[in-house]
Amino acid sequence: MPTPTKGPRLGGGPAHERLMLANLAASLFEHKRITTTVTKAKRLKPYAERLVTFAKRGDLASRRRVLGLISNKGVVHELFTDIAQAVENRDGGYTRITKIGNRKGDNAPMAVIELVLEPVSAKQAVVAEATQAAAKAAPAAEEAPEAEVAETEAAEAPAAEEALAPETAAAAEEAPAAEEAPEAPAAEEKDAK
Repeated sequence: MPTPTKGPRLGGGPAHERLMLANLAASLFEHKRITTTVTKAKRLKPYAERLVTFAKRGDLASRRRVLGLISNKGVVHELFTDIAQAVENRDGGYTRITKIGNRKGDNAPMAVIELVLEPVSAKQAVVAEATQAAAKAAPAAEEAPEAEVAETEAAEAPAAEEALAPETAAAAEEAPAAEEAPEAPAAEEKDAK
């Protein structure tokens, strides 16, 4: 867990702060979003993200560590099954804090802290896909020896030249005929005048 900030803790003592953070985390995992003060939300963020990281591991030791902090087994089960599966491809940033203004009674700055359960952005997914495709294509290109590639190119070059030769000869014959054709109507027009 990150080192606590200097000065007074949330609620007065370290034990009370641990209990508050555990209860806030349990509420966050149960409801997926909670409204609290900005200070509590900022202290909850690393705590909750650490618990989500344990849940992503999914082993028994991680489950027992989380159960040592959050006593509600239903919430821990939901964390390890639903939430961990939803953030499986995410490399961090499991929570989001949004400031919503001040509280009516005491003017305390309030915030909404919520779990980010949306899949990773499409752009990052496309980049990952392209990287994997390039990695698969690179070994396939390396498997073909250079000598075979050179022989294949040498065999294809004469065949391509032979295929182009009749076409270029036919095109050369048609070109003079096409040039003569426009001159003939022009000559006829002069005769008509």
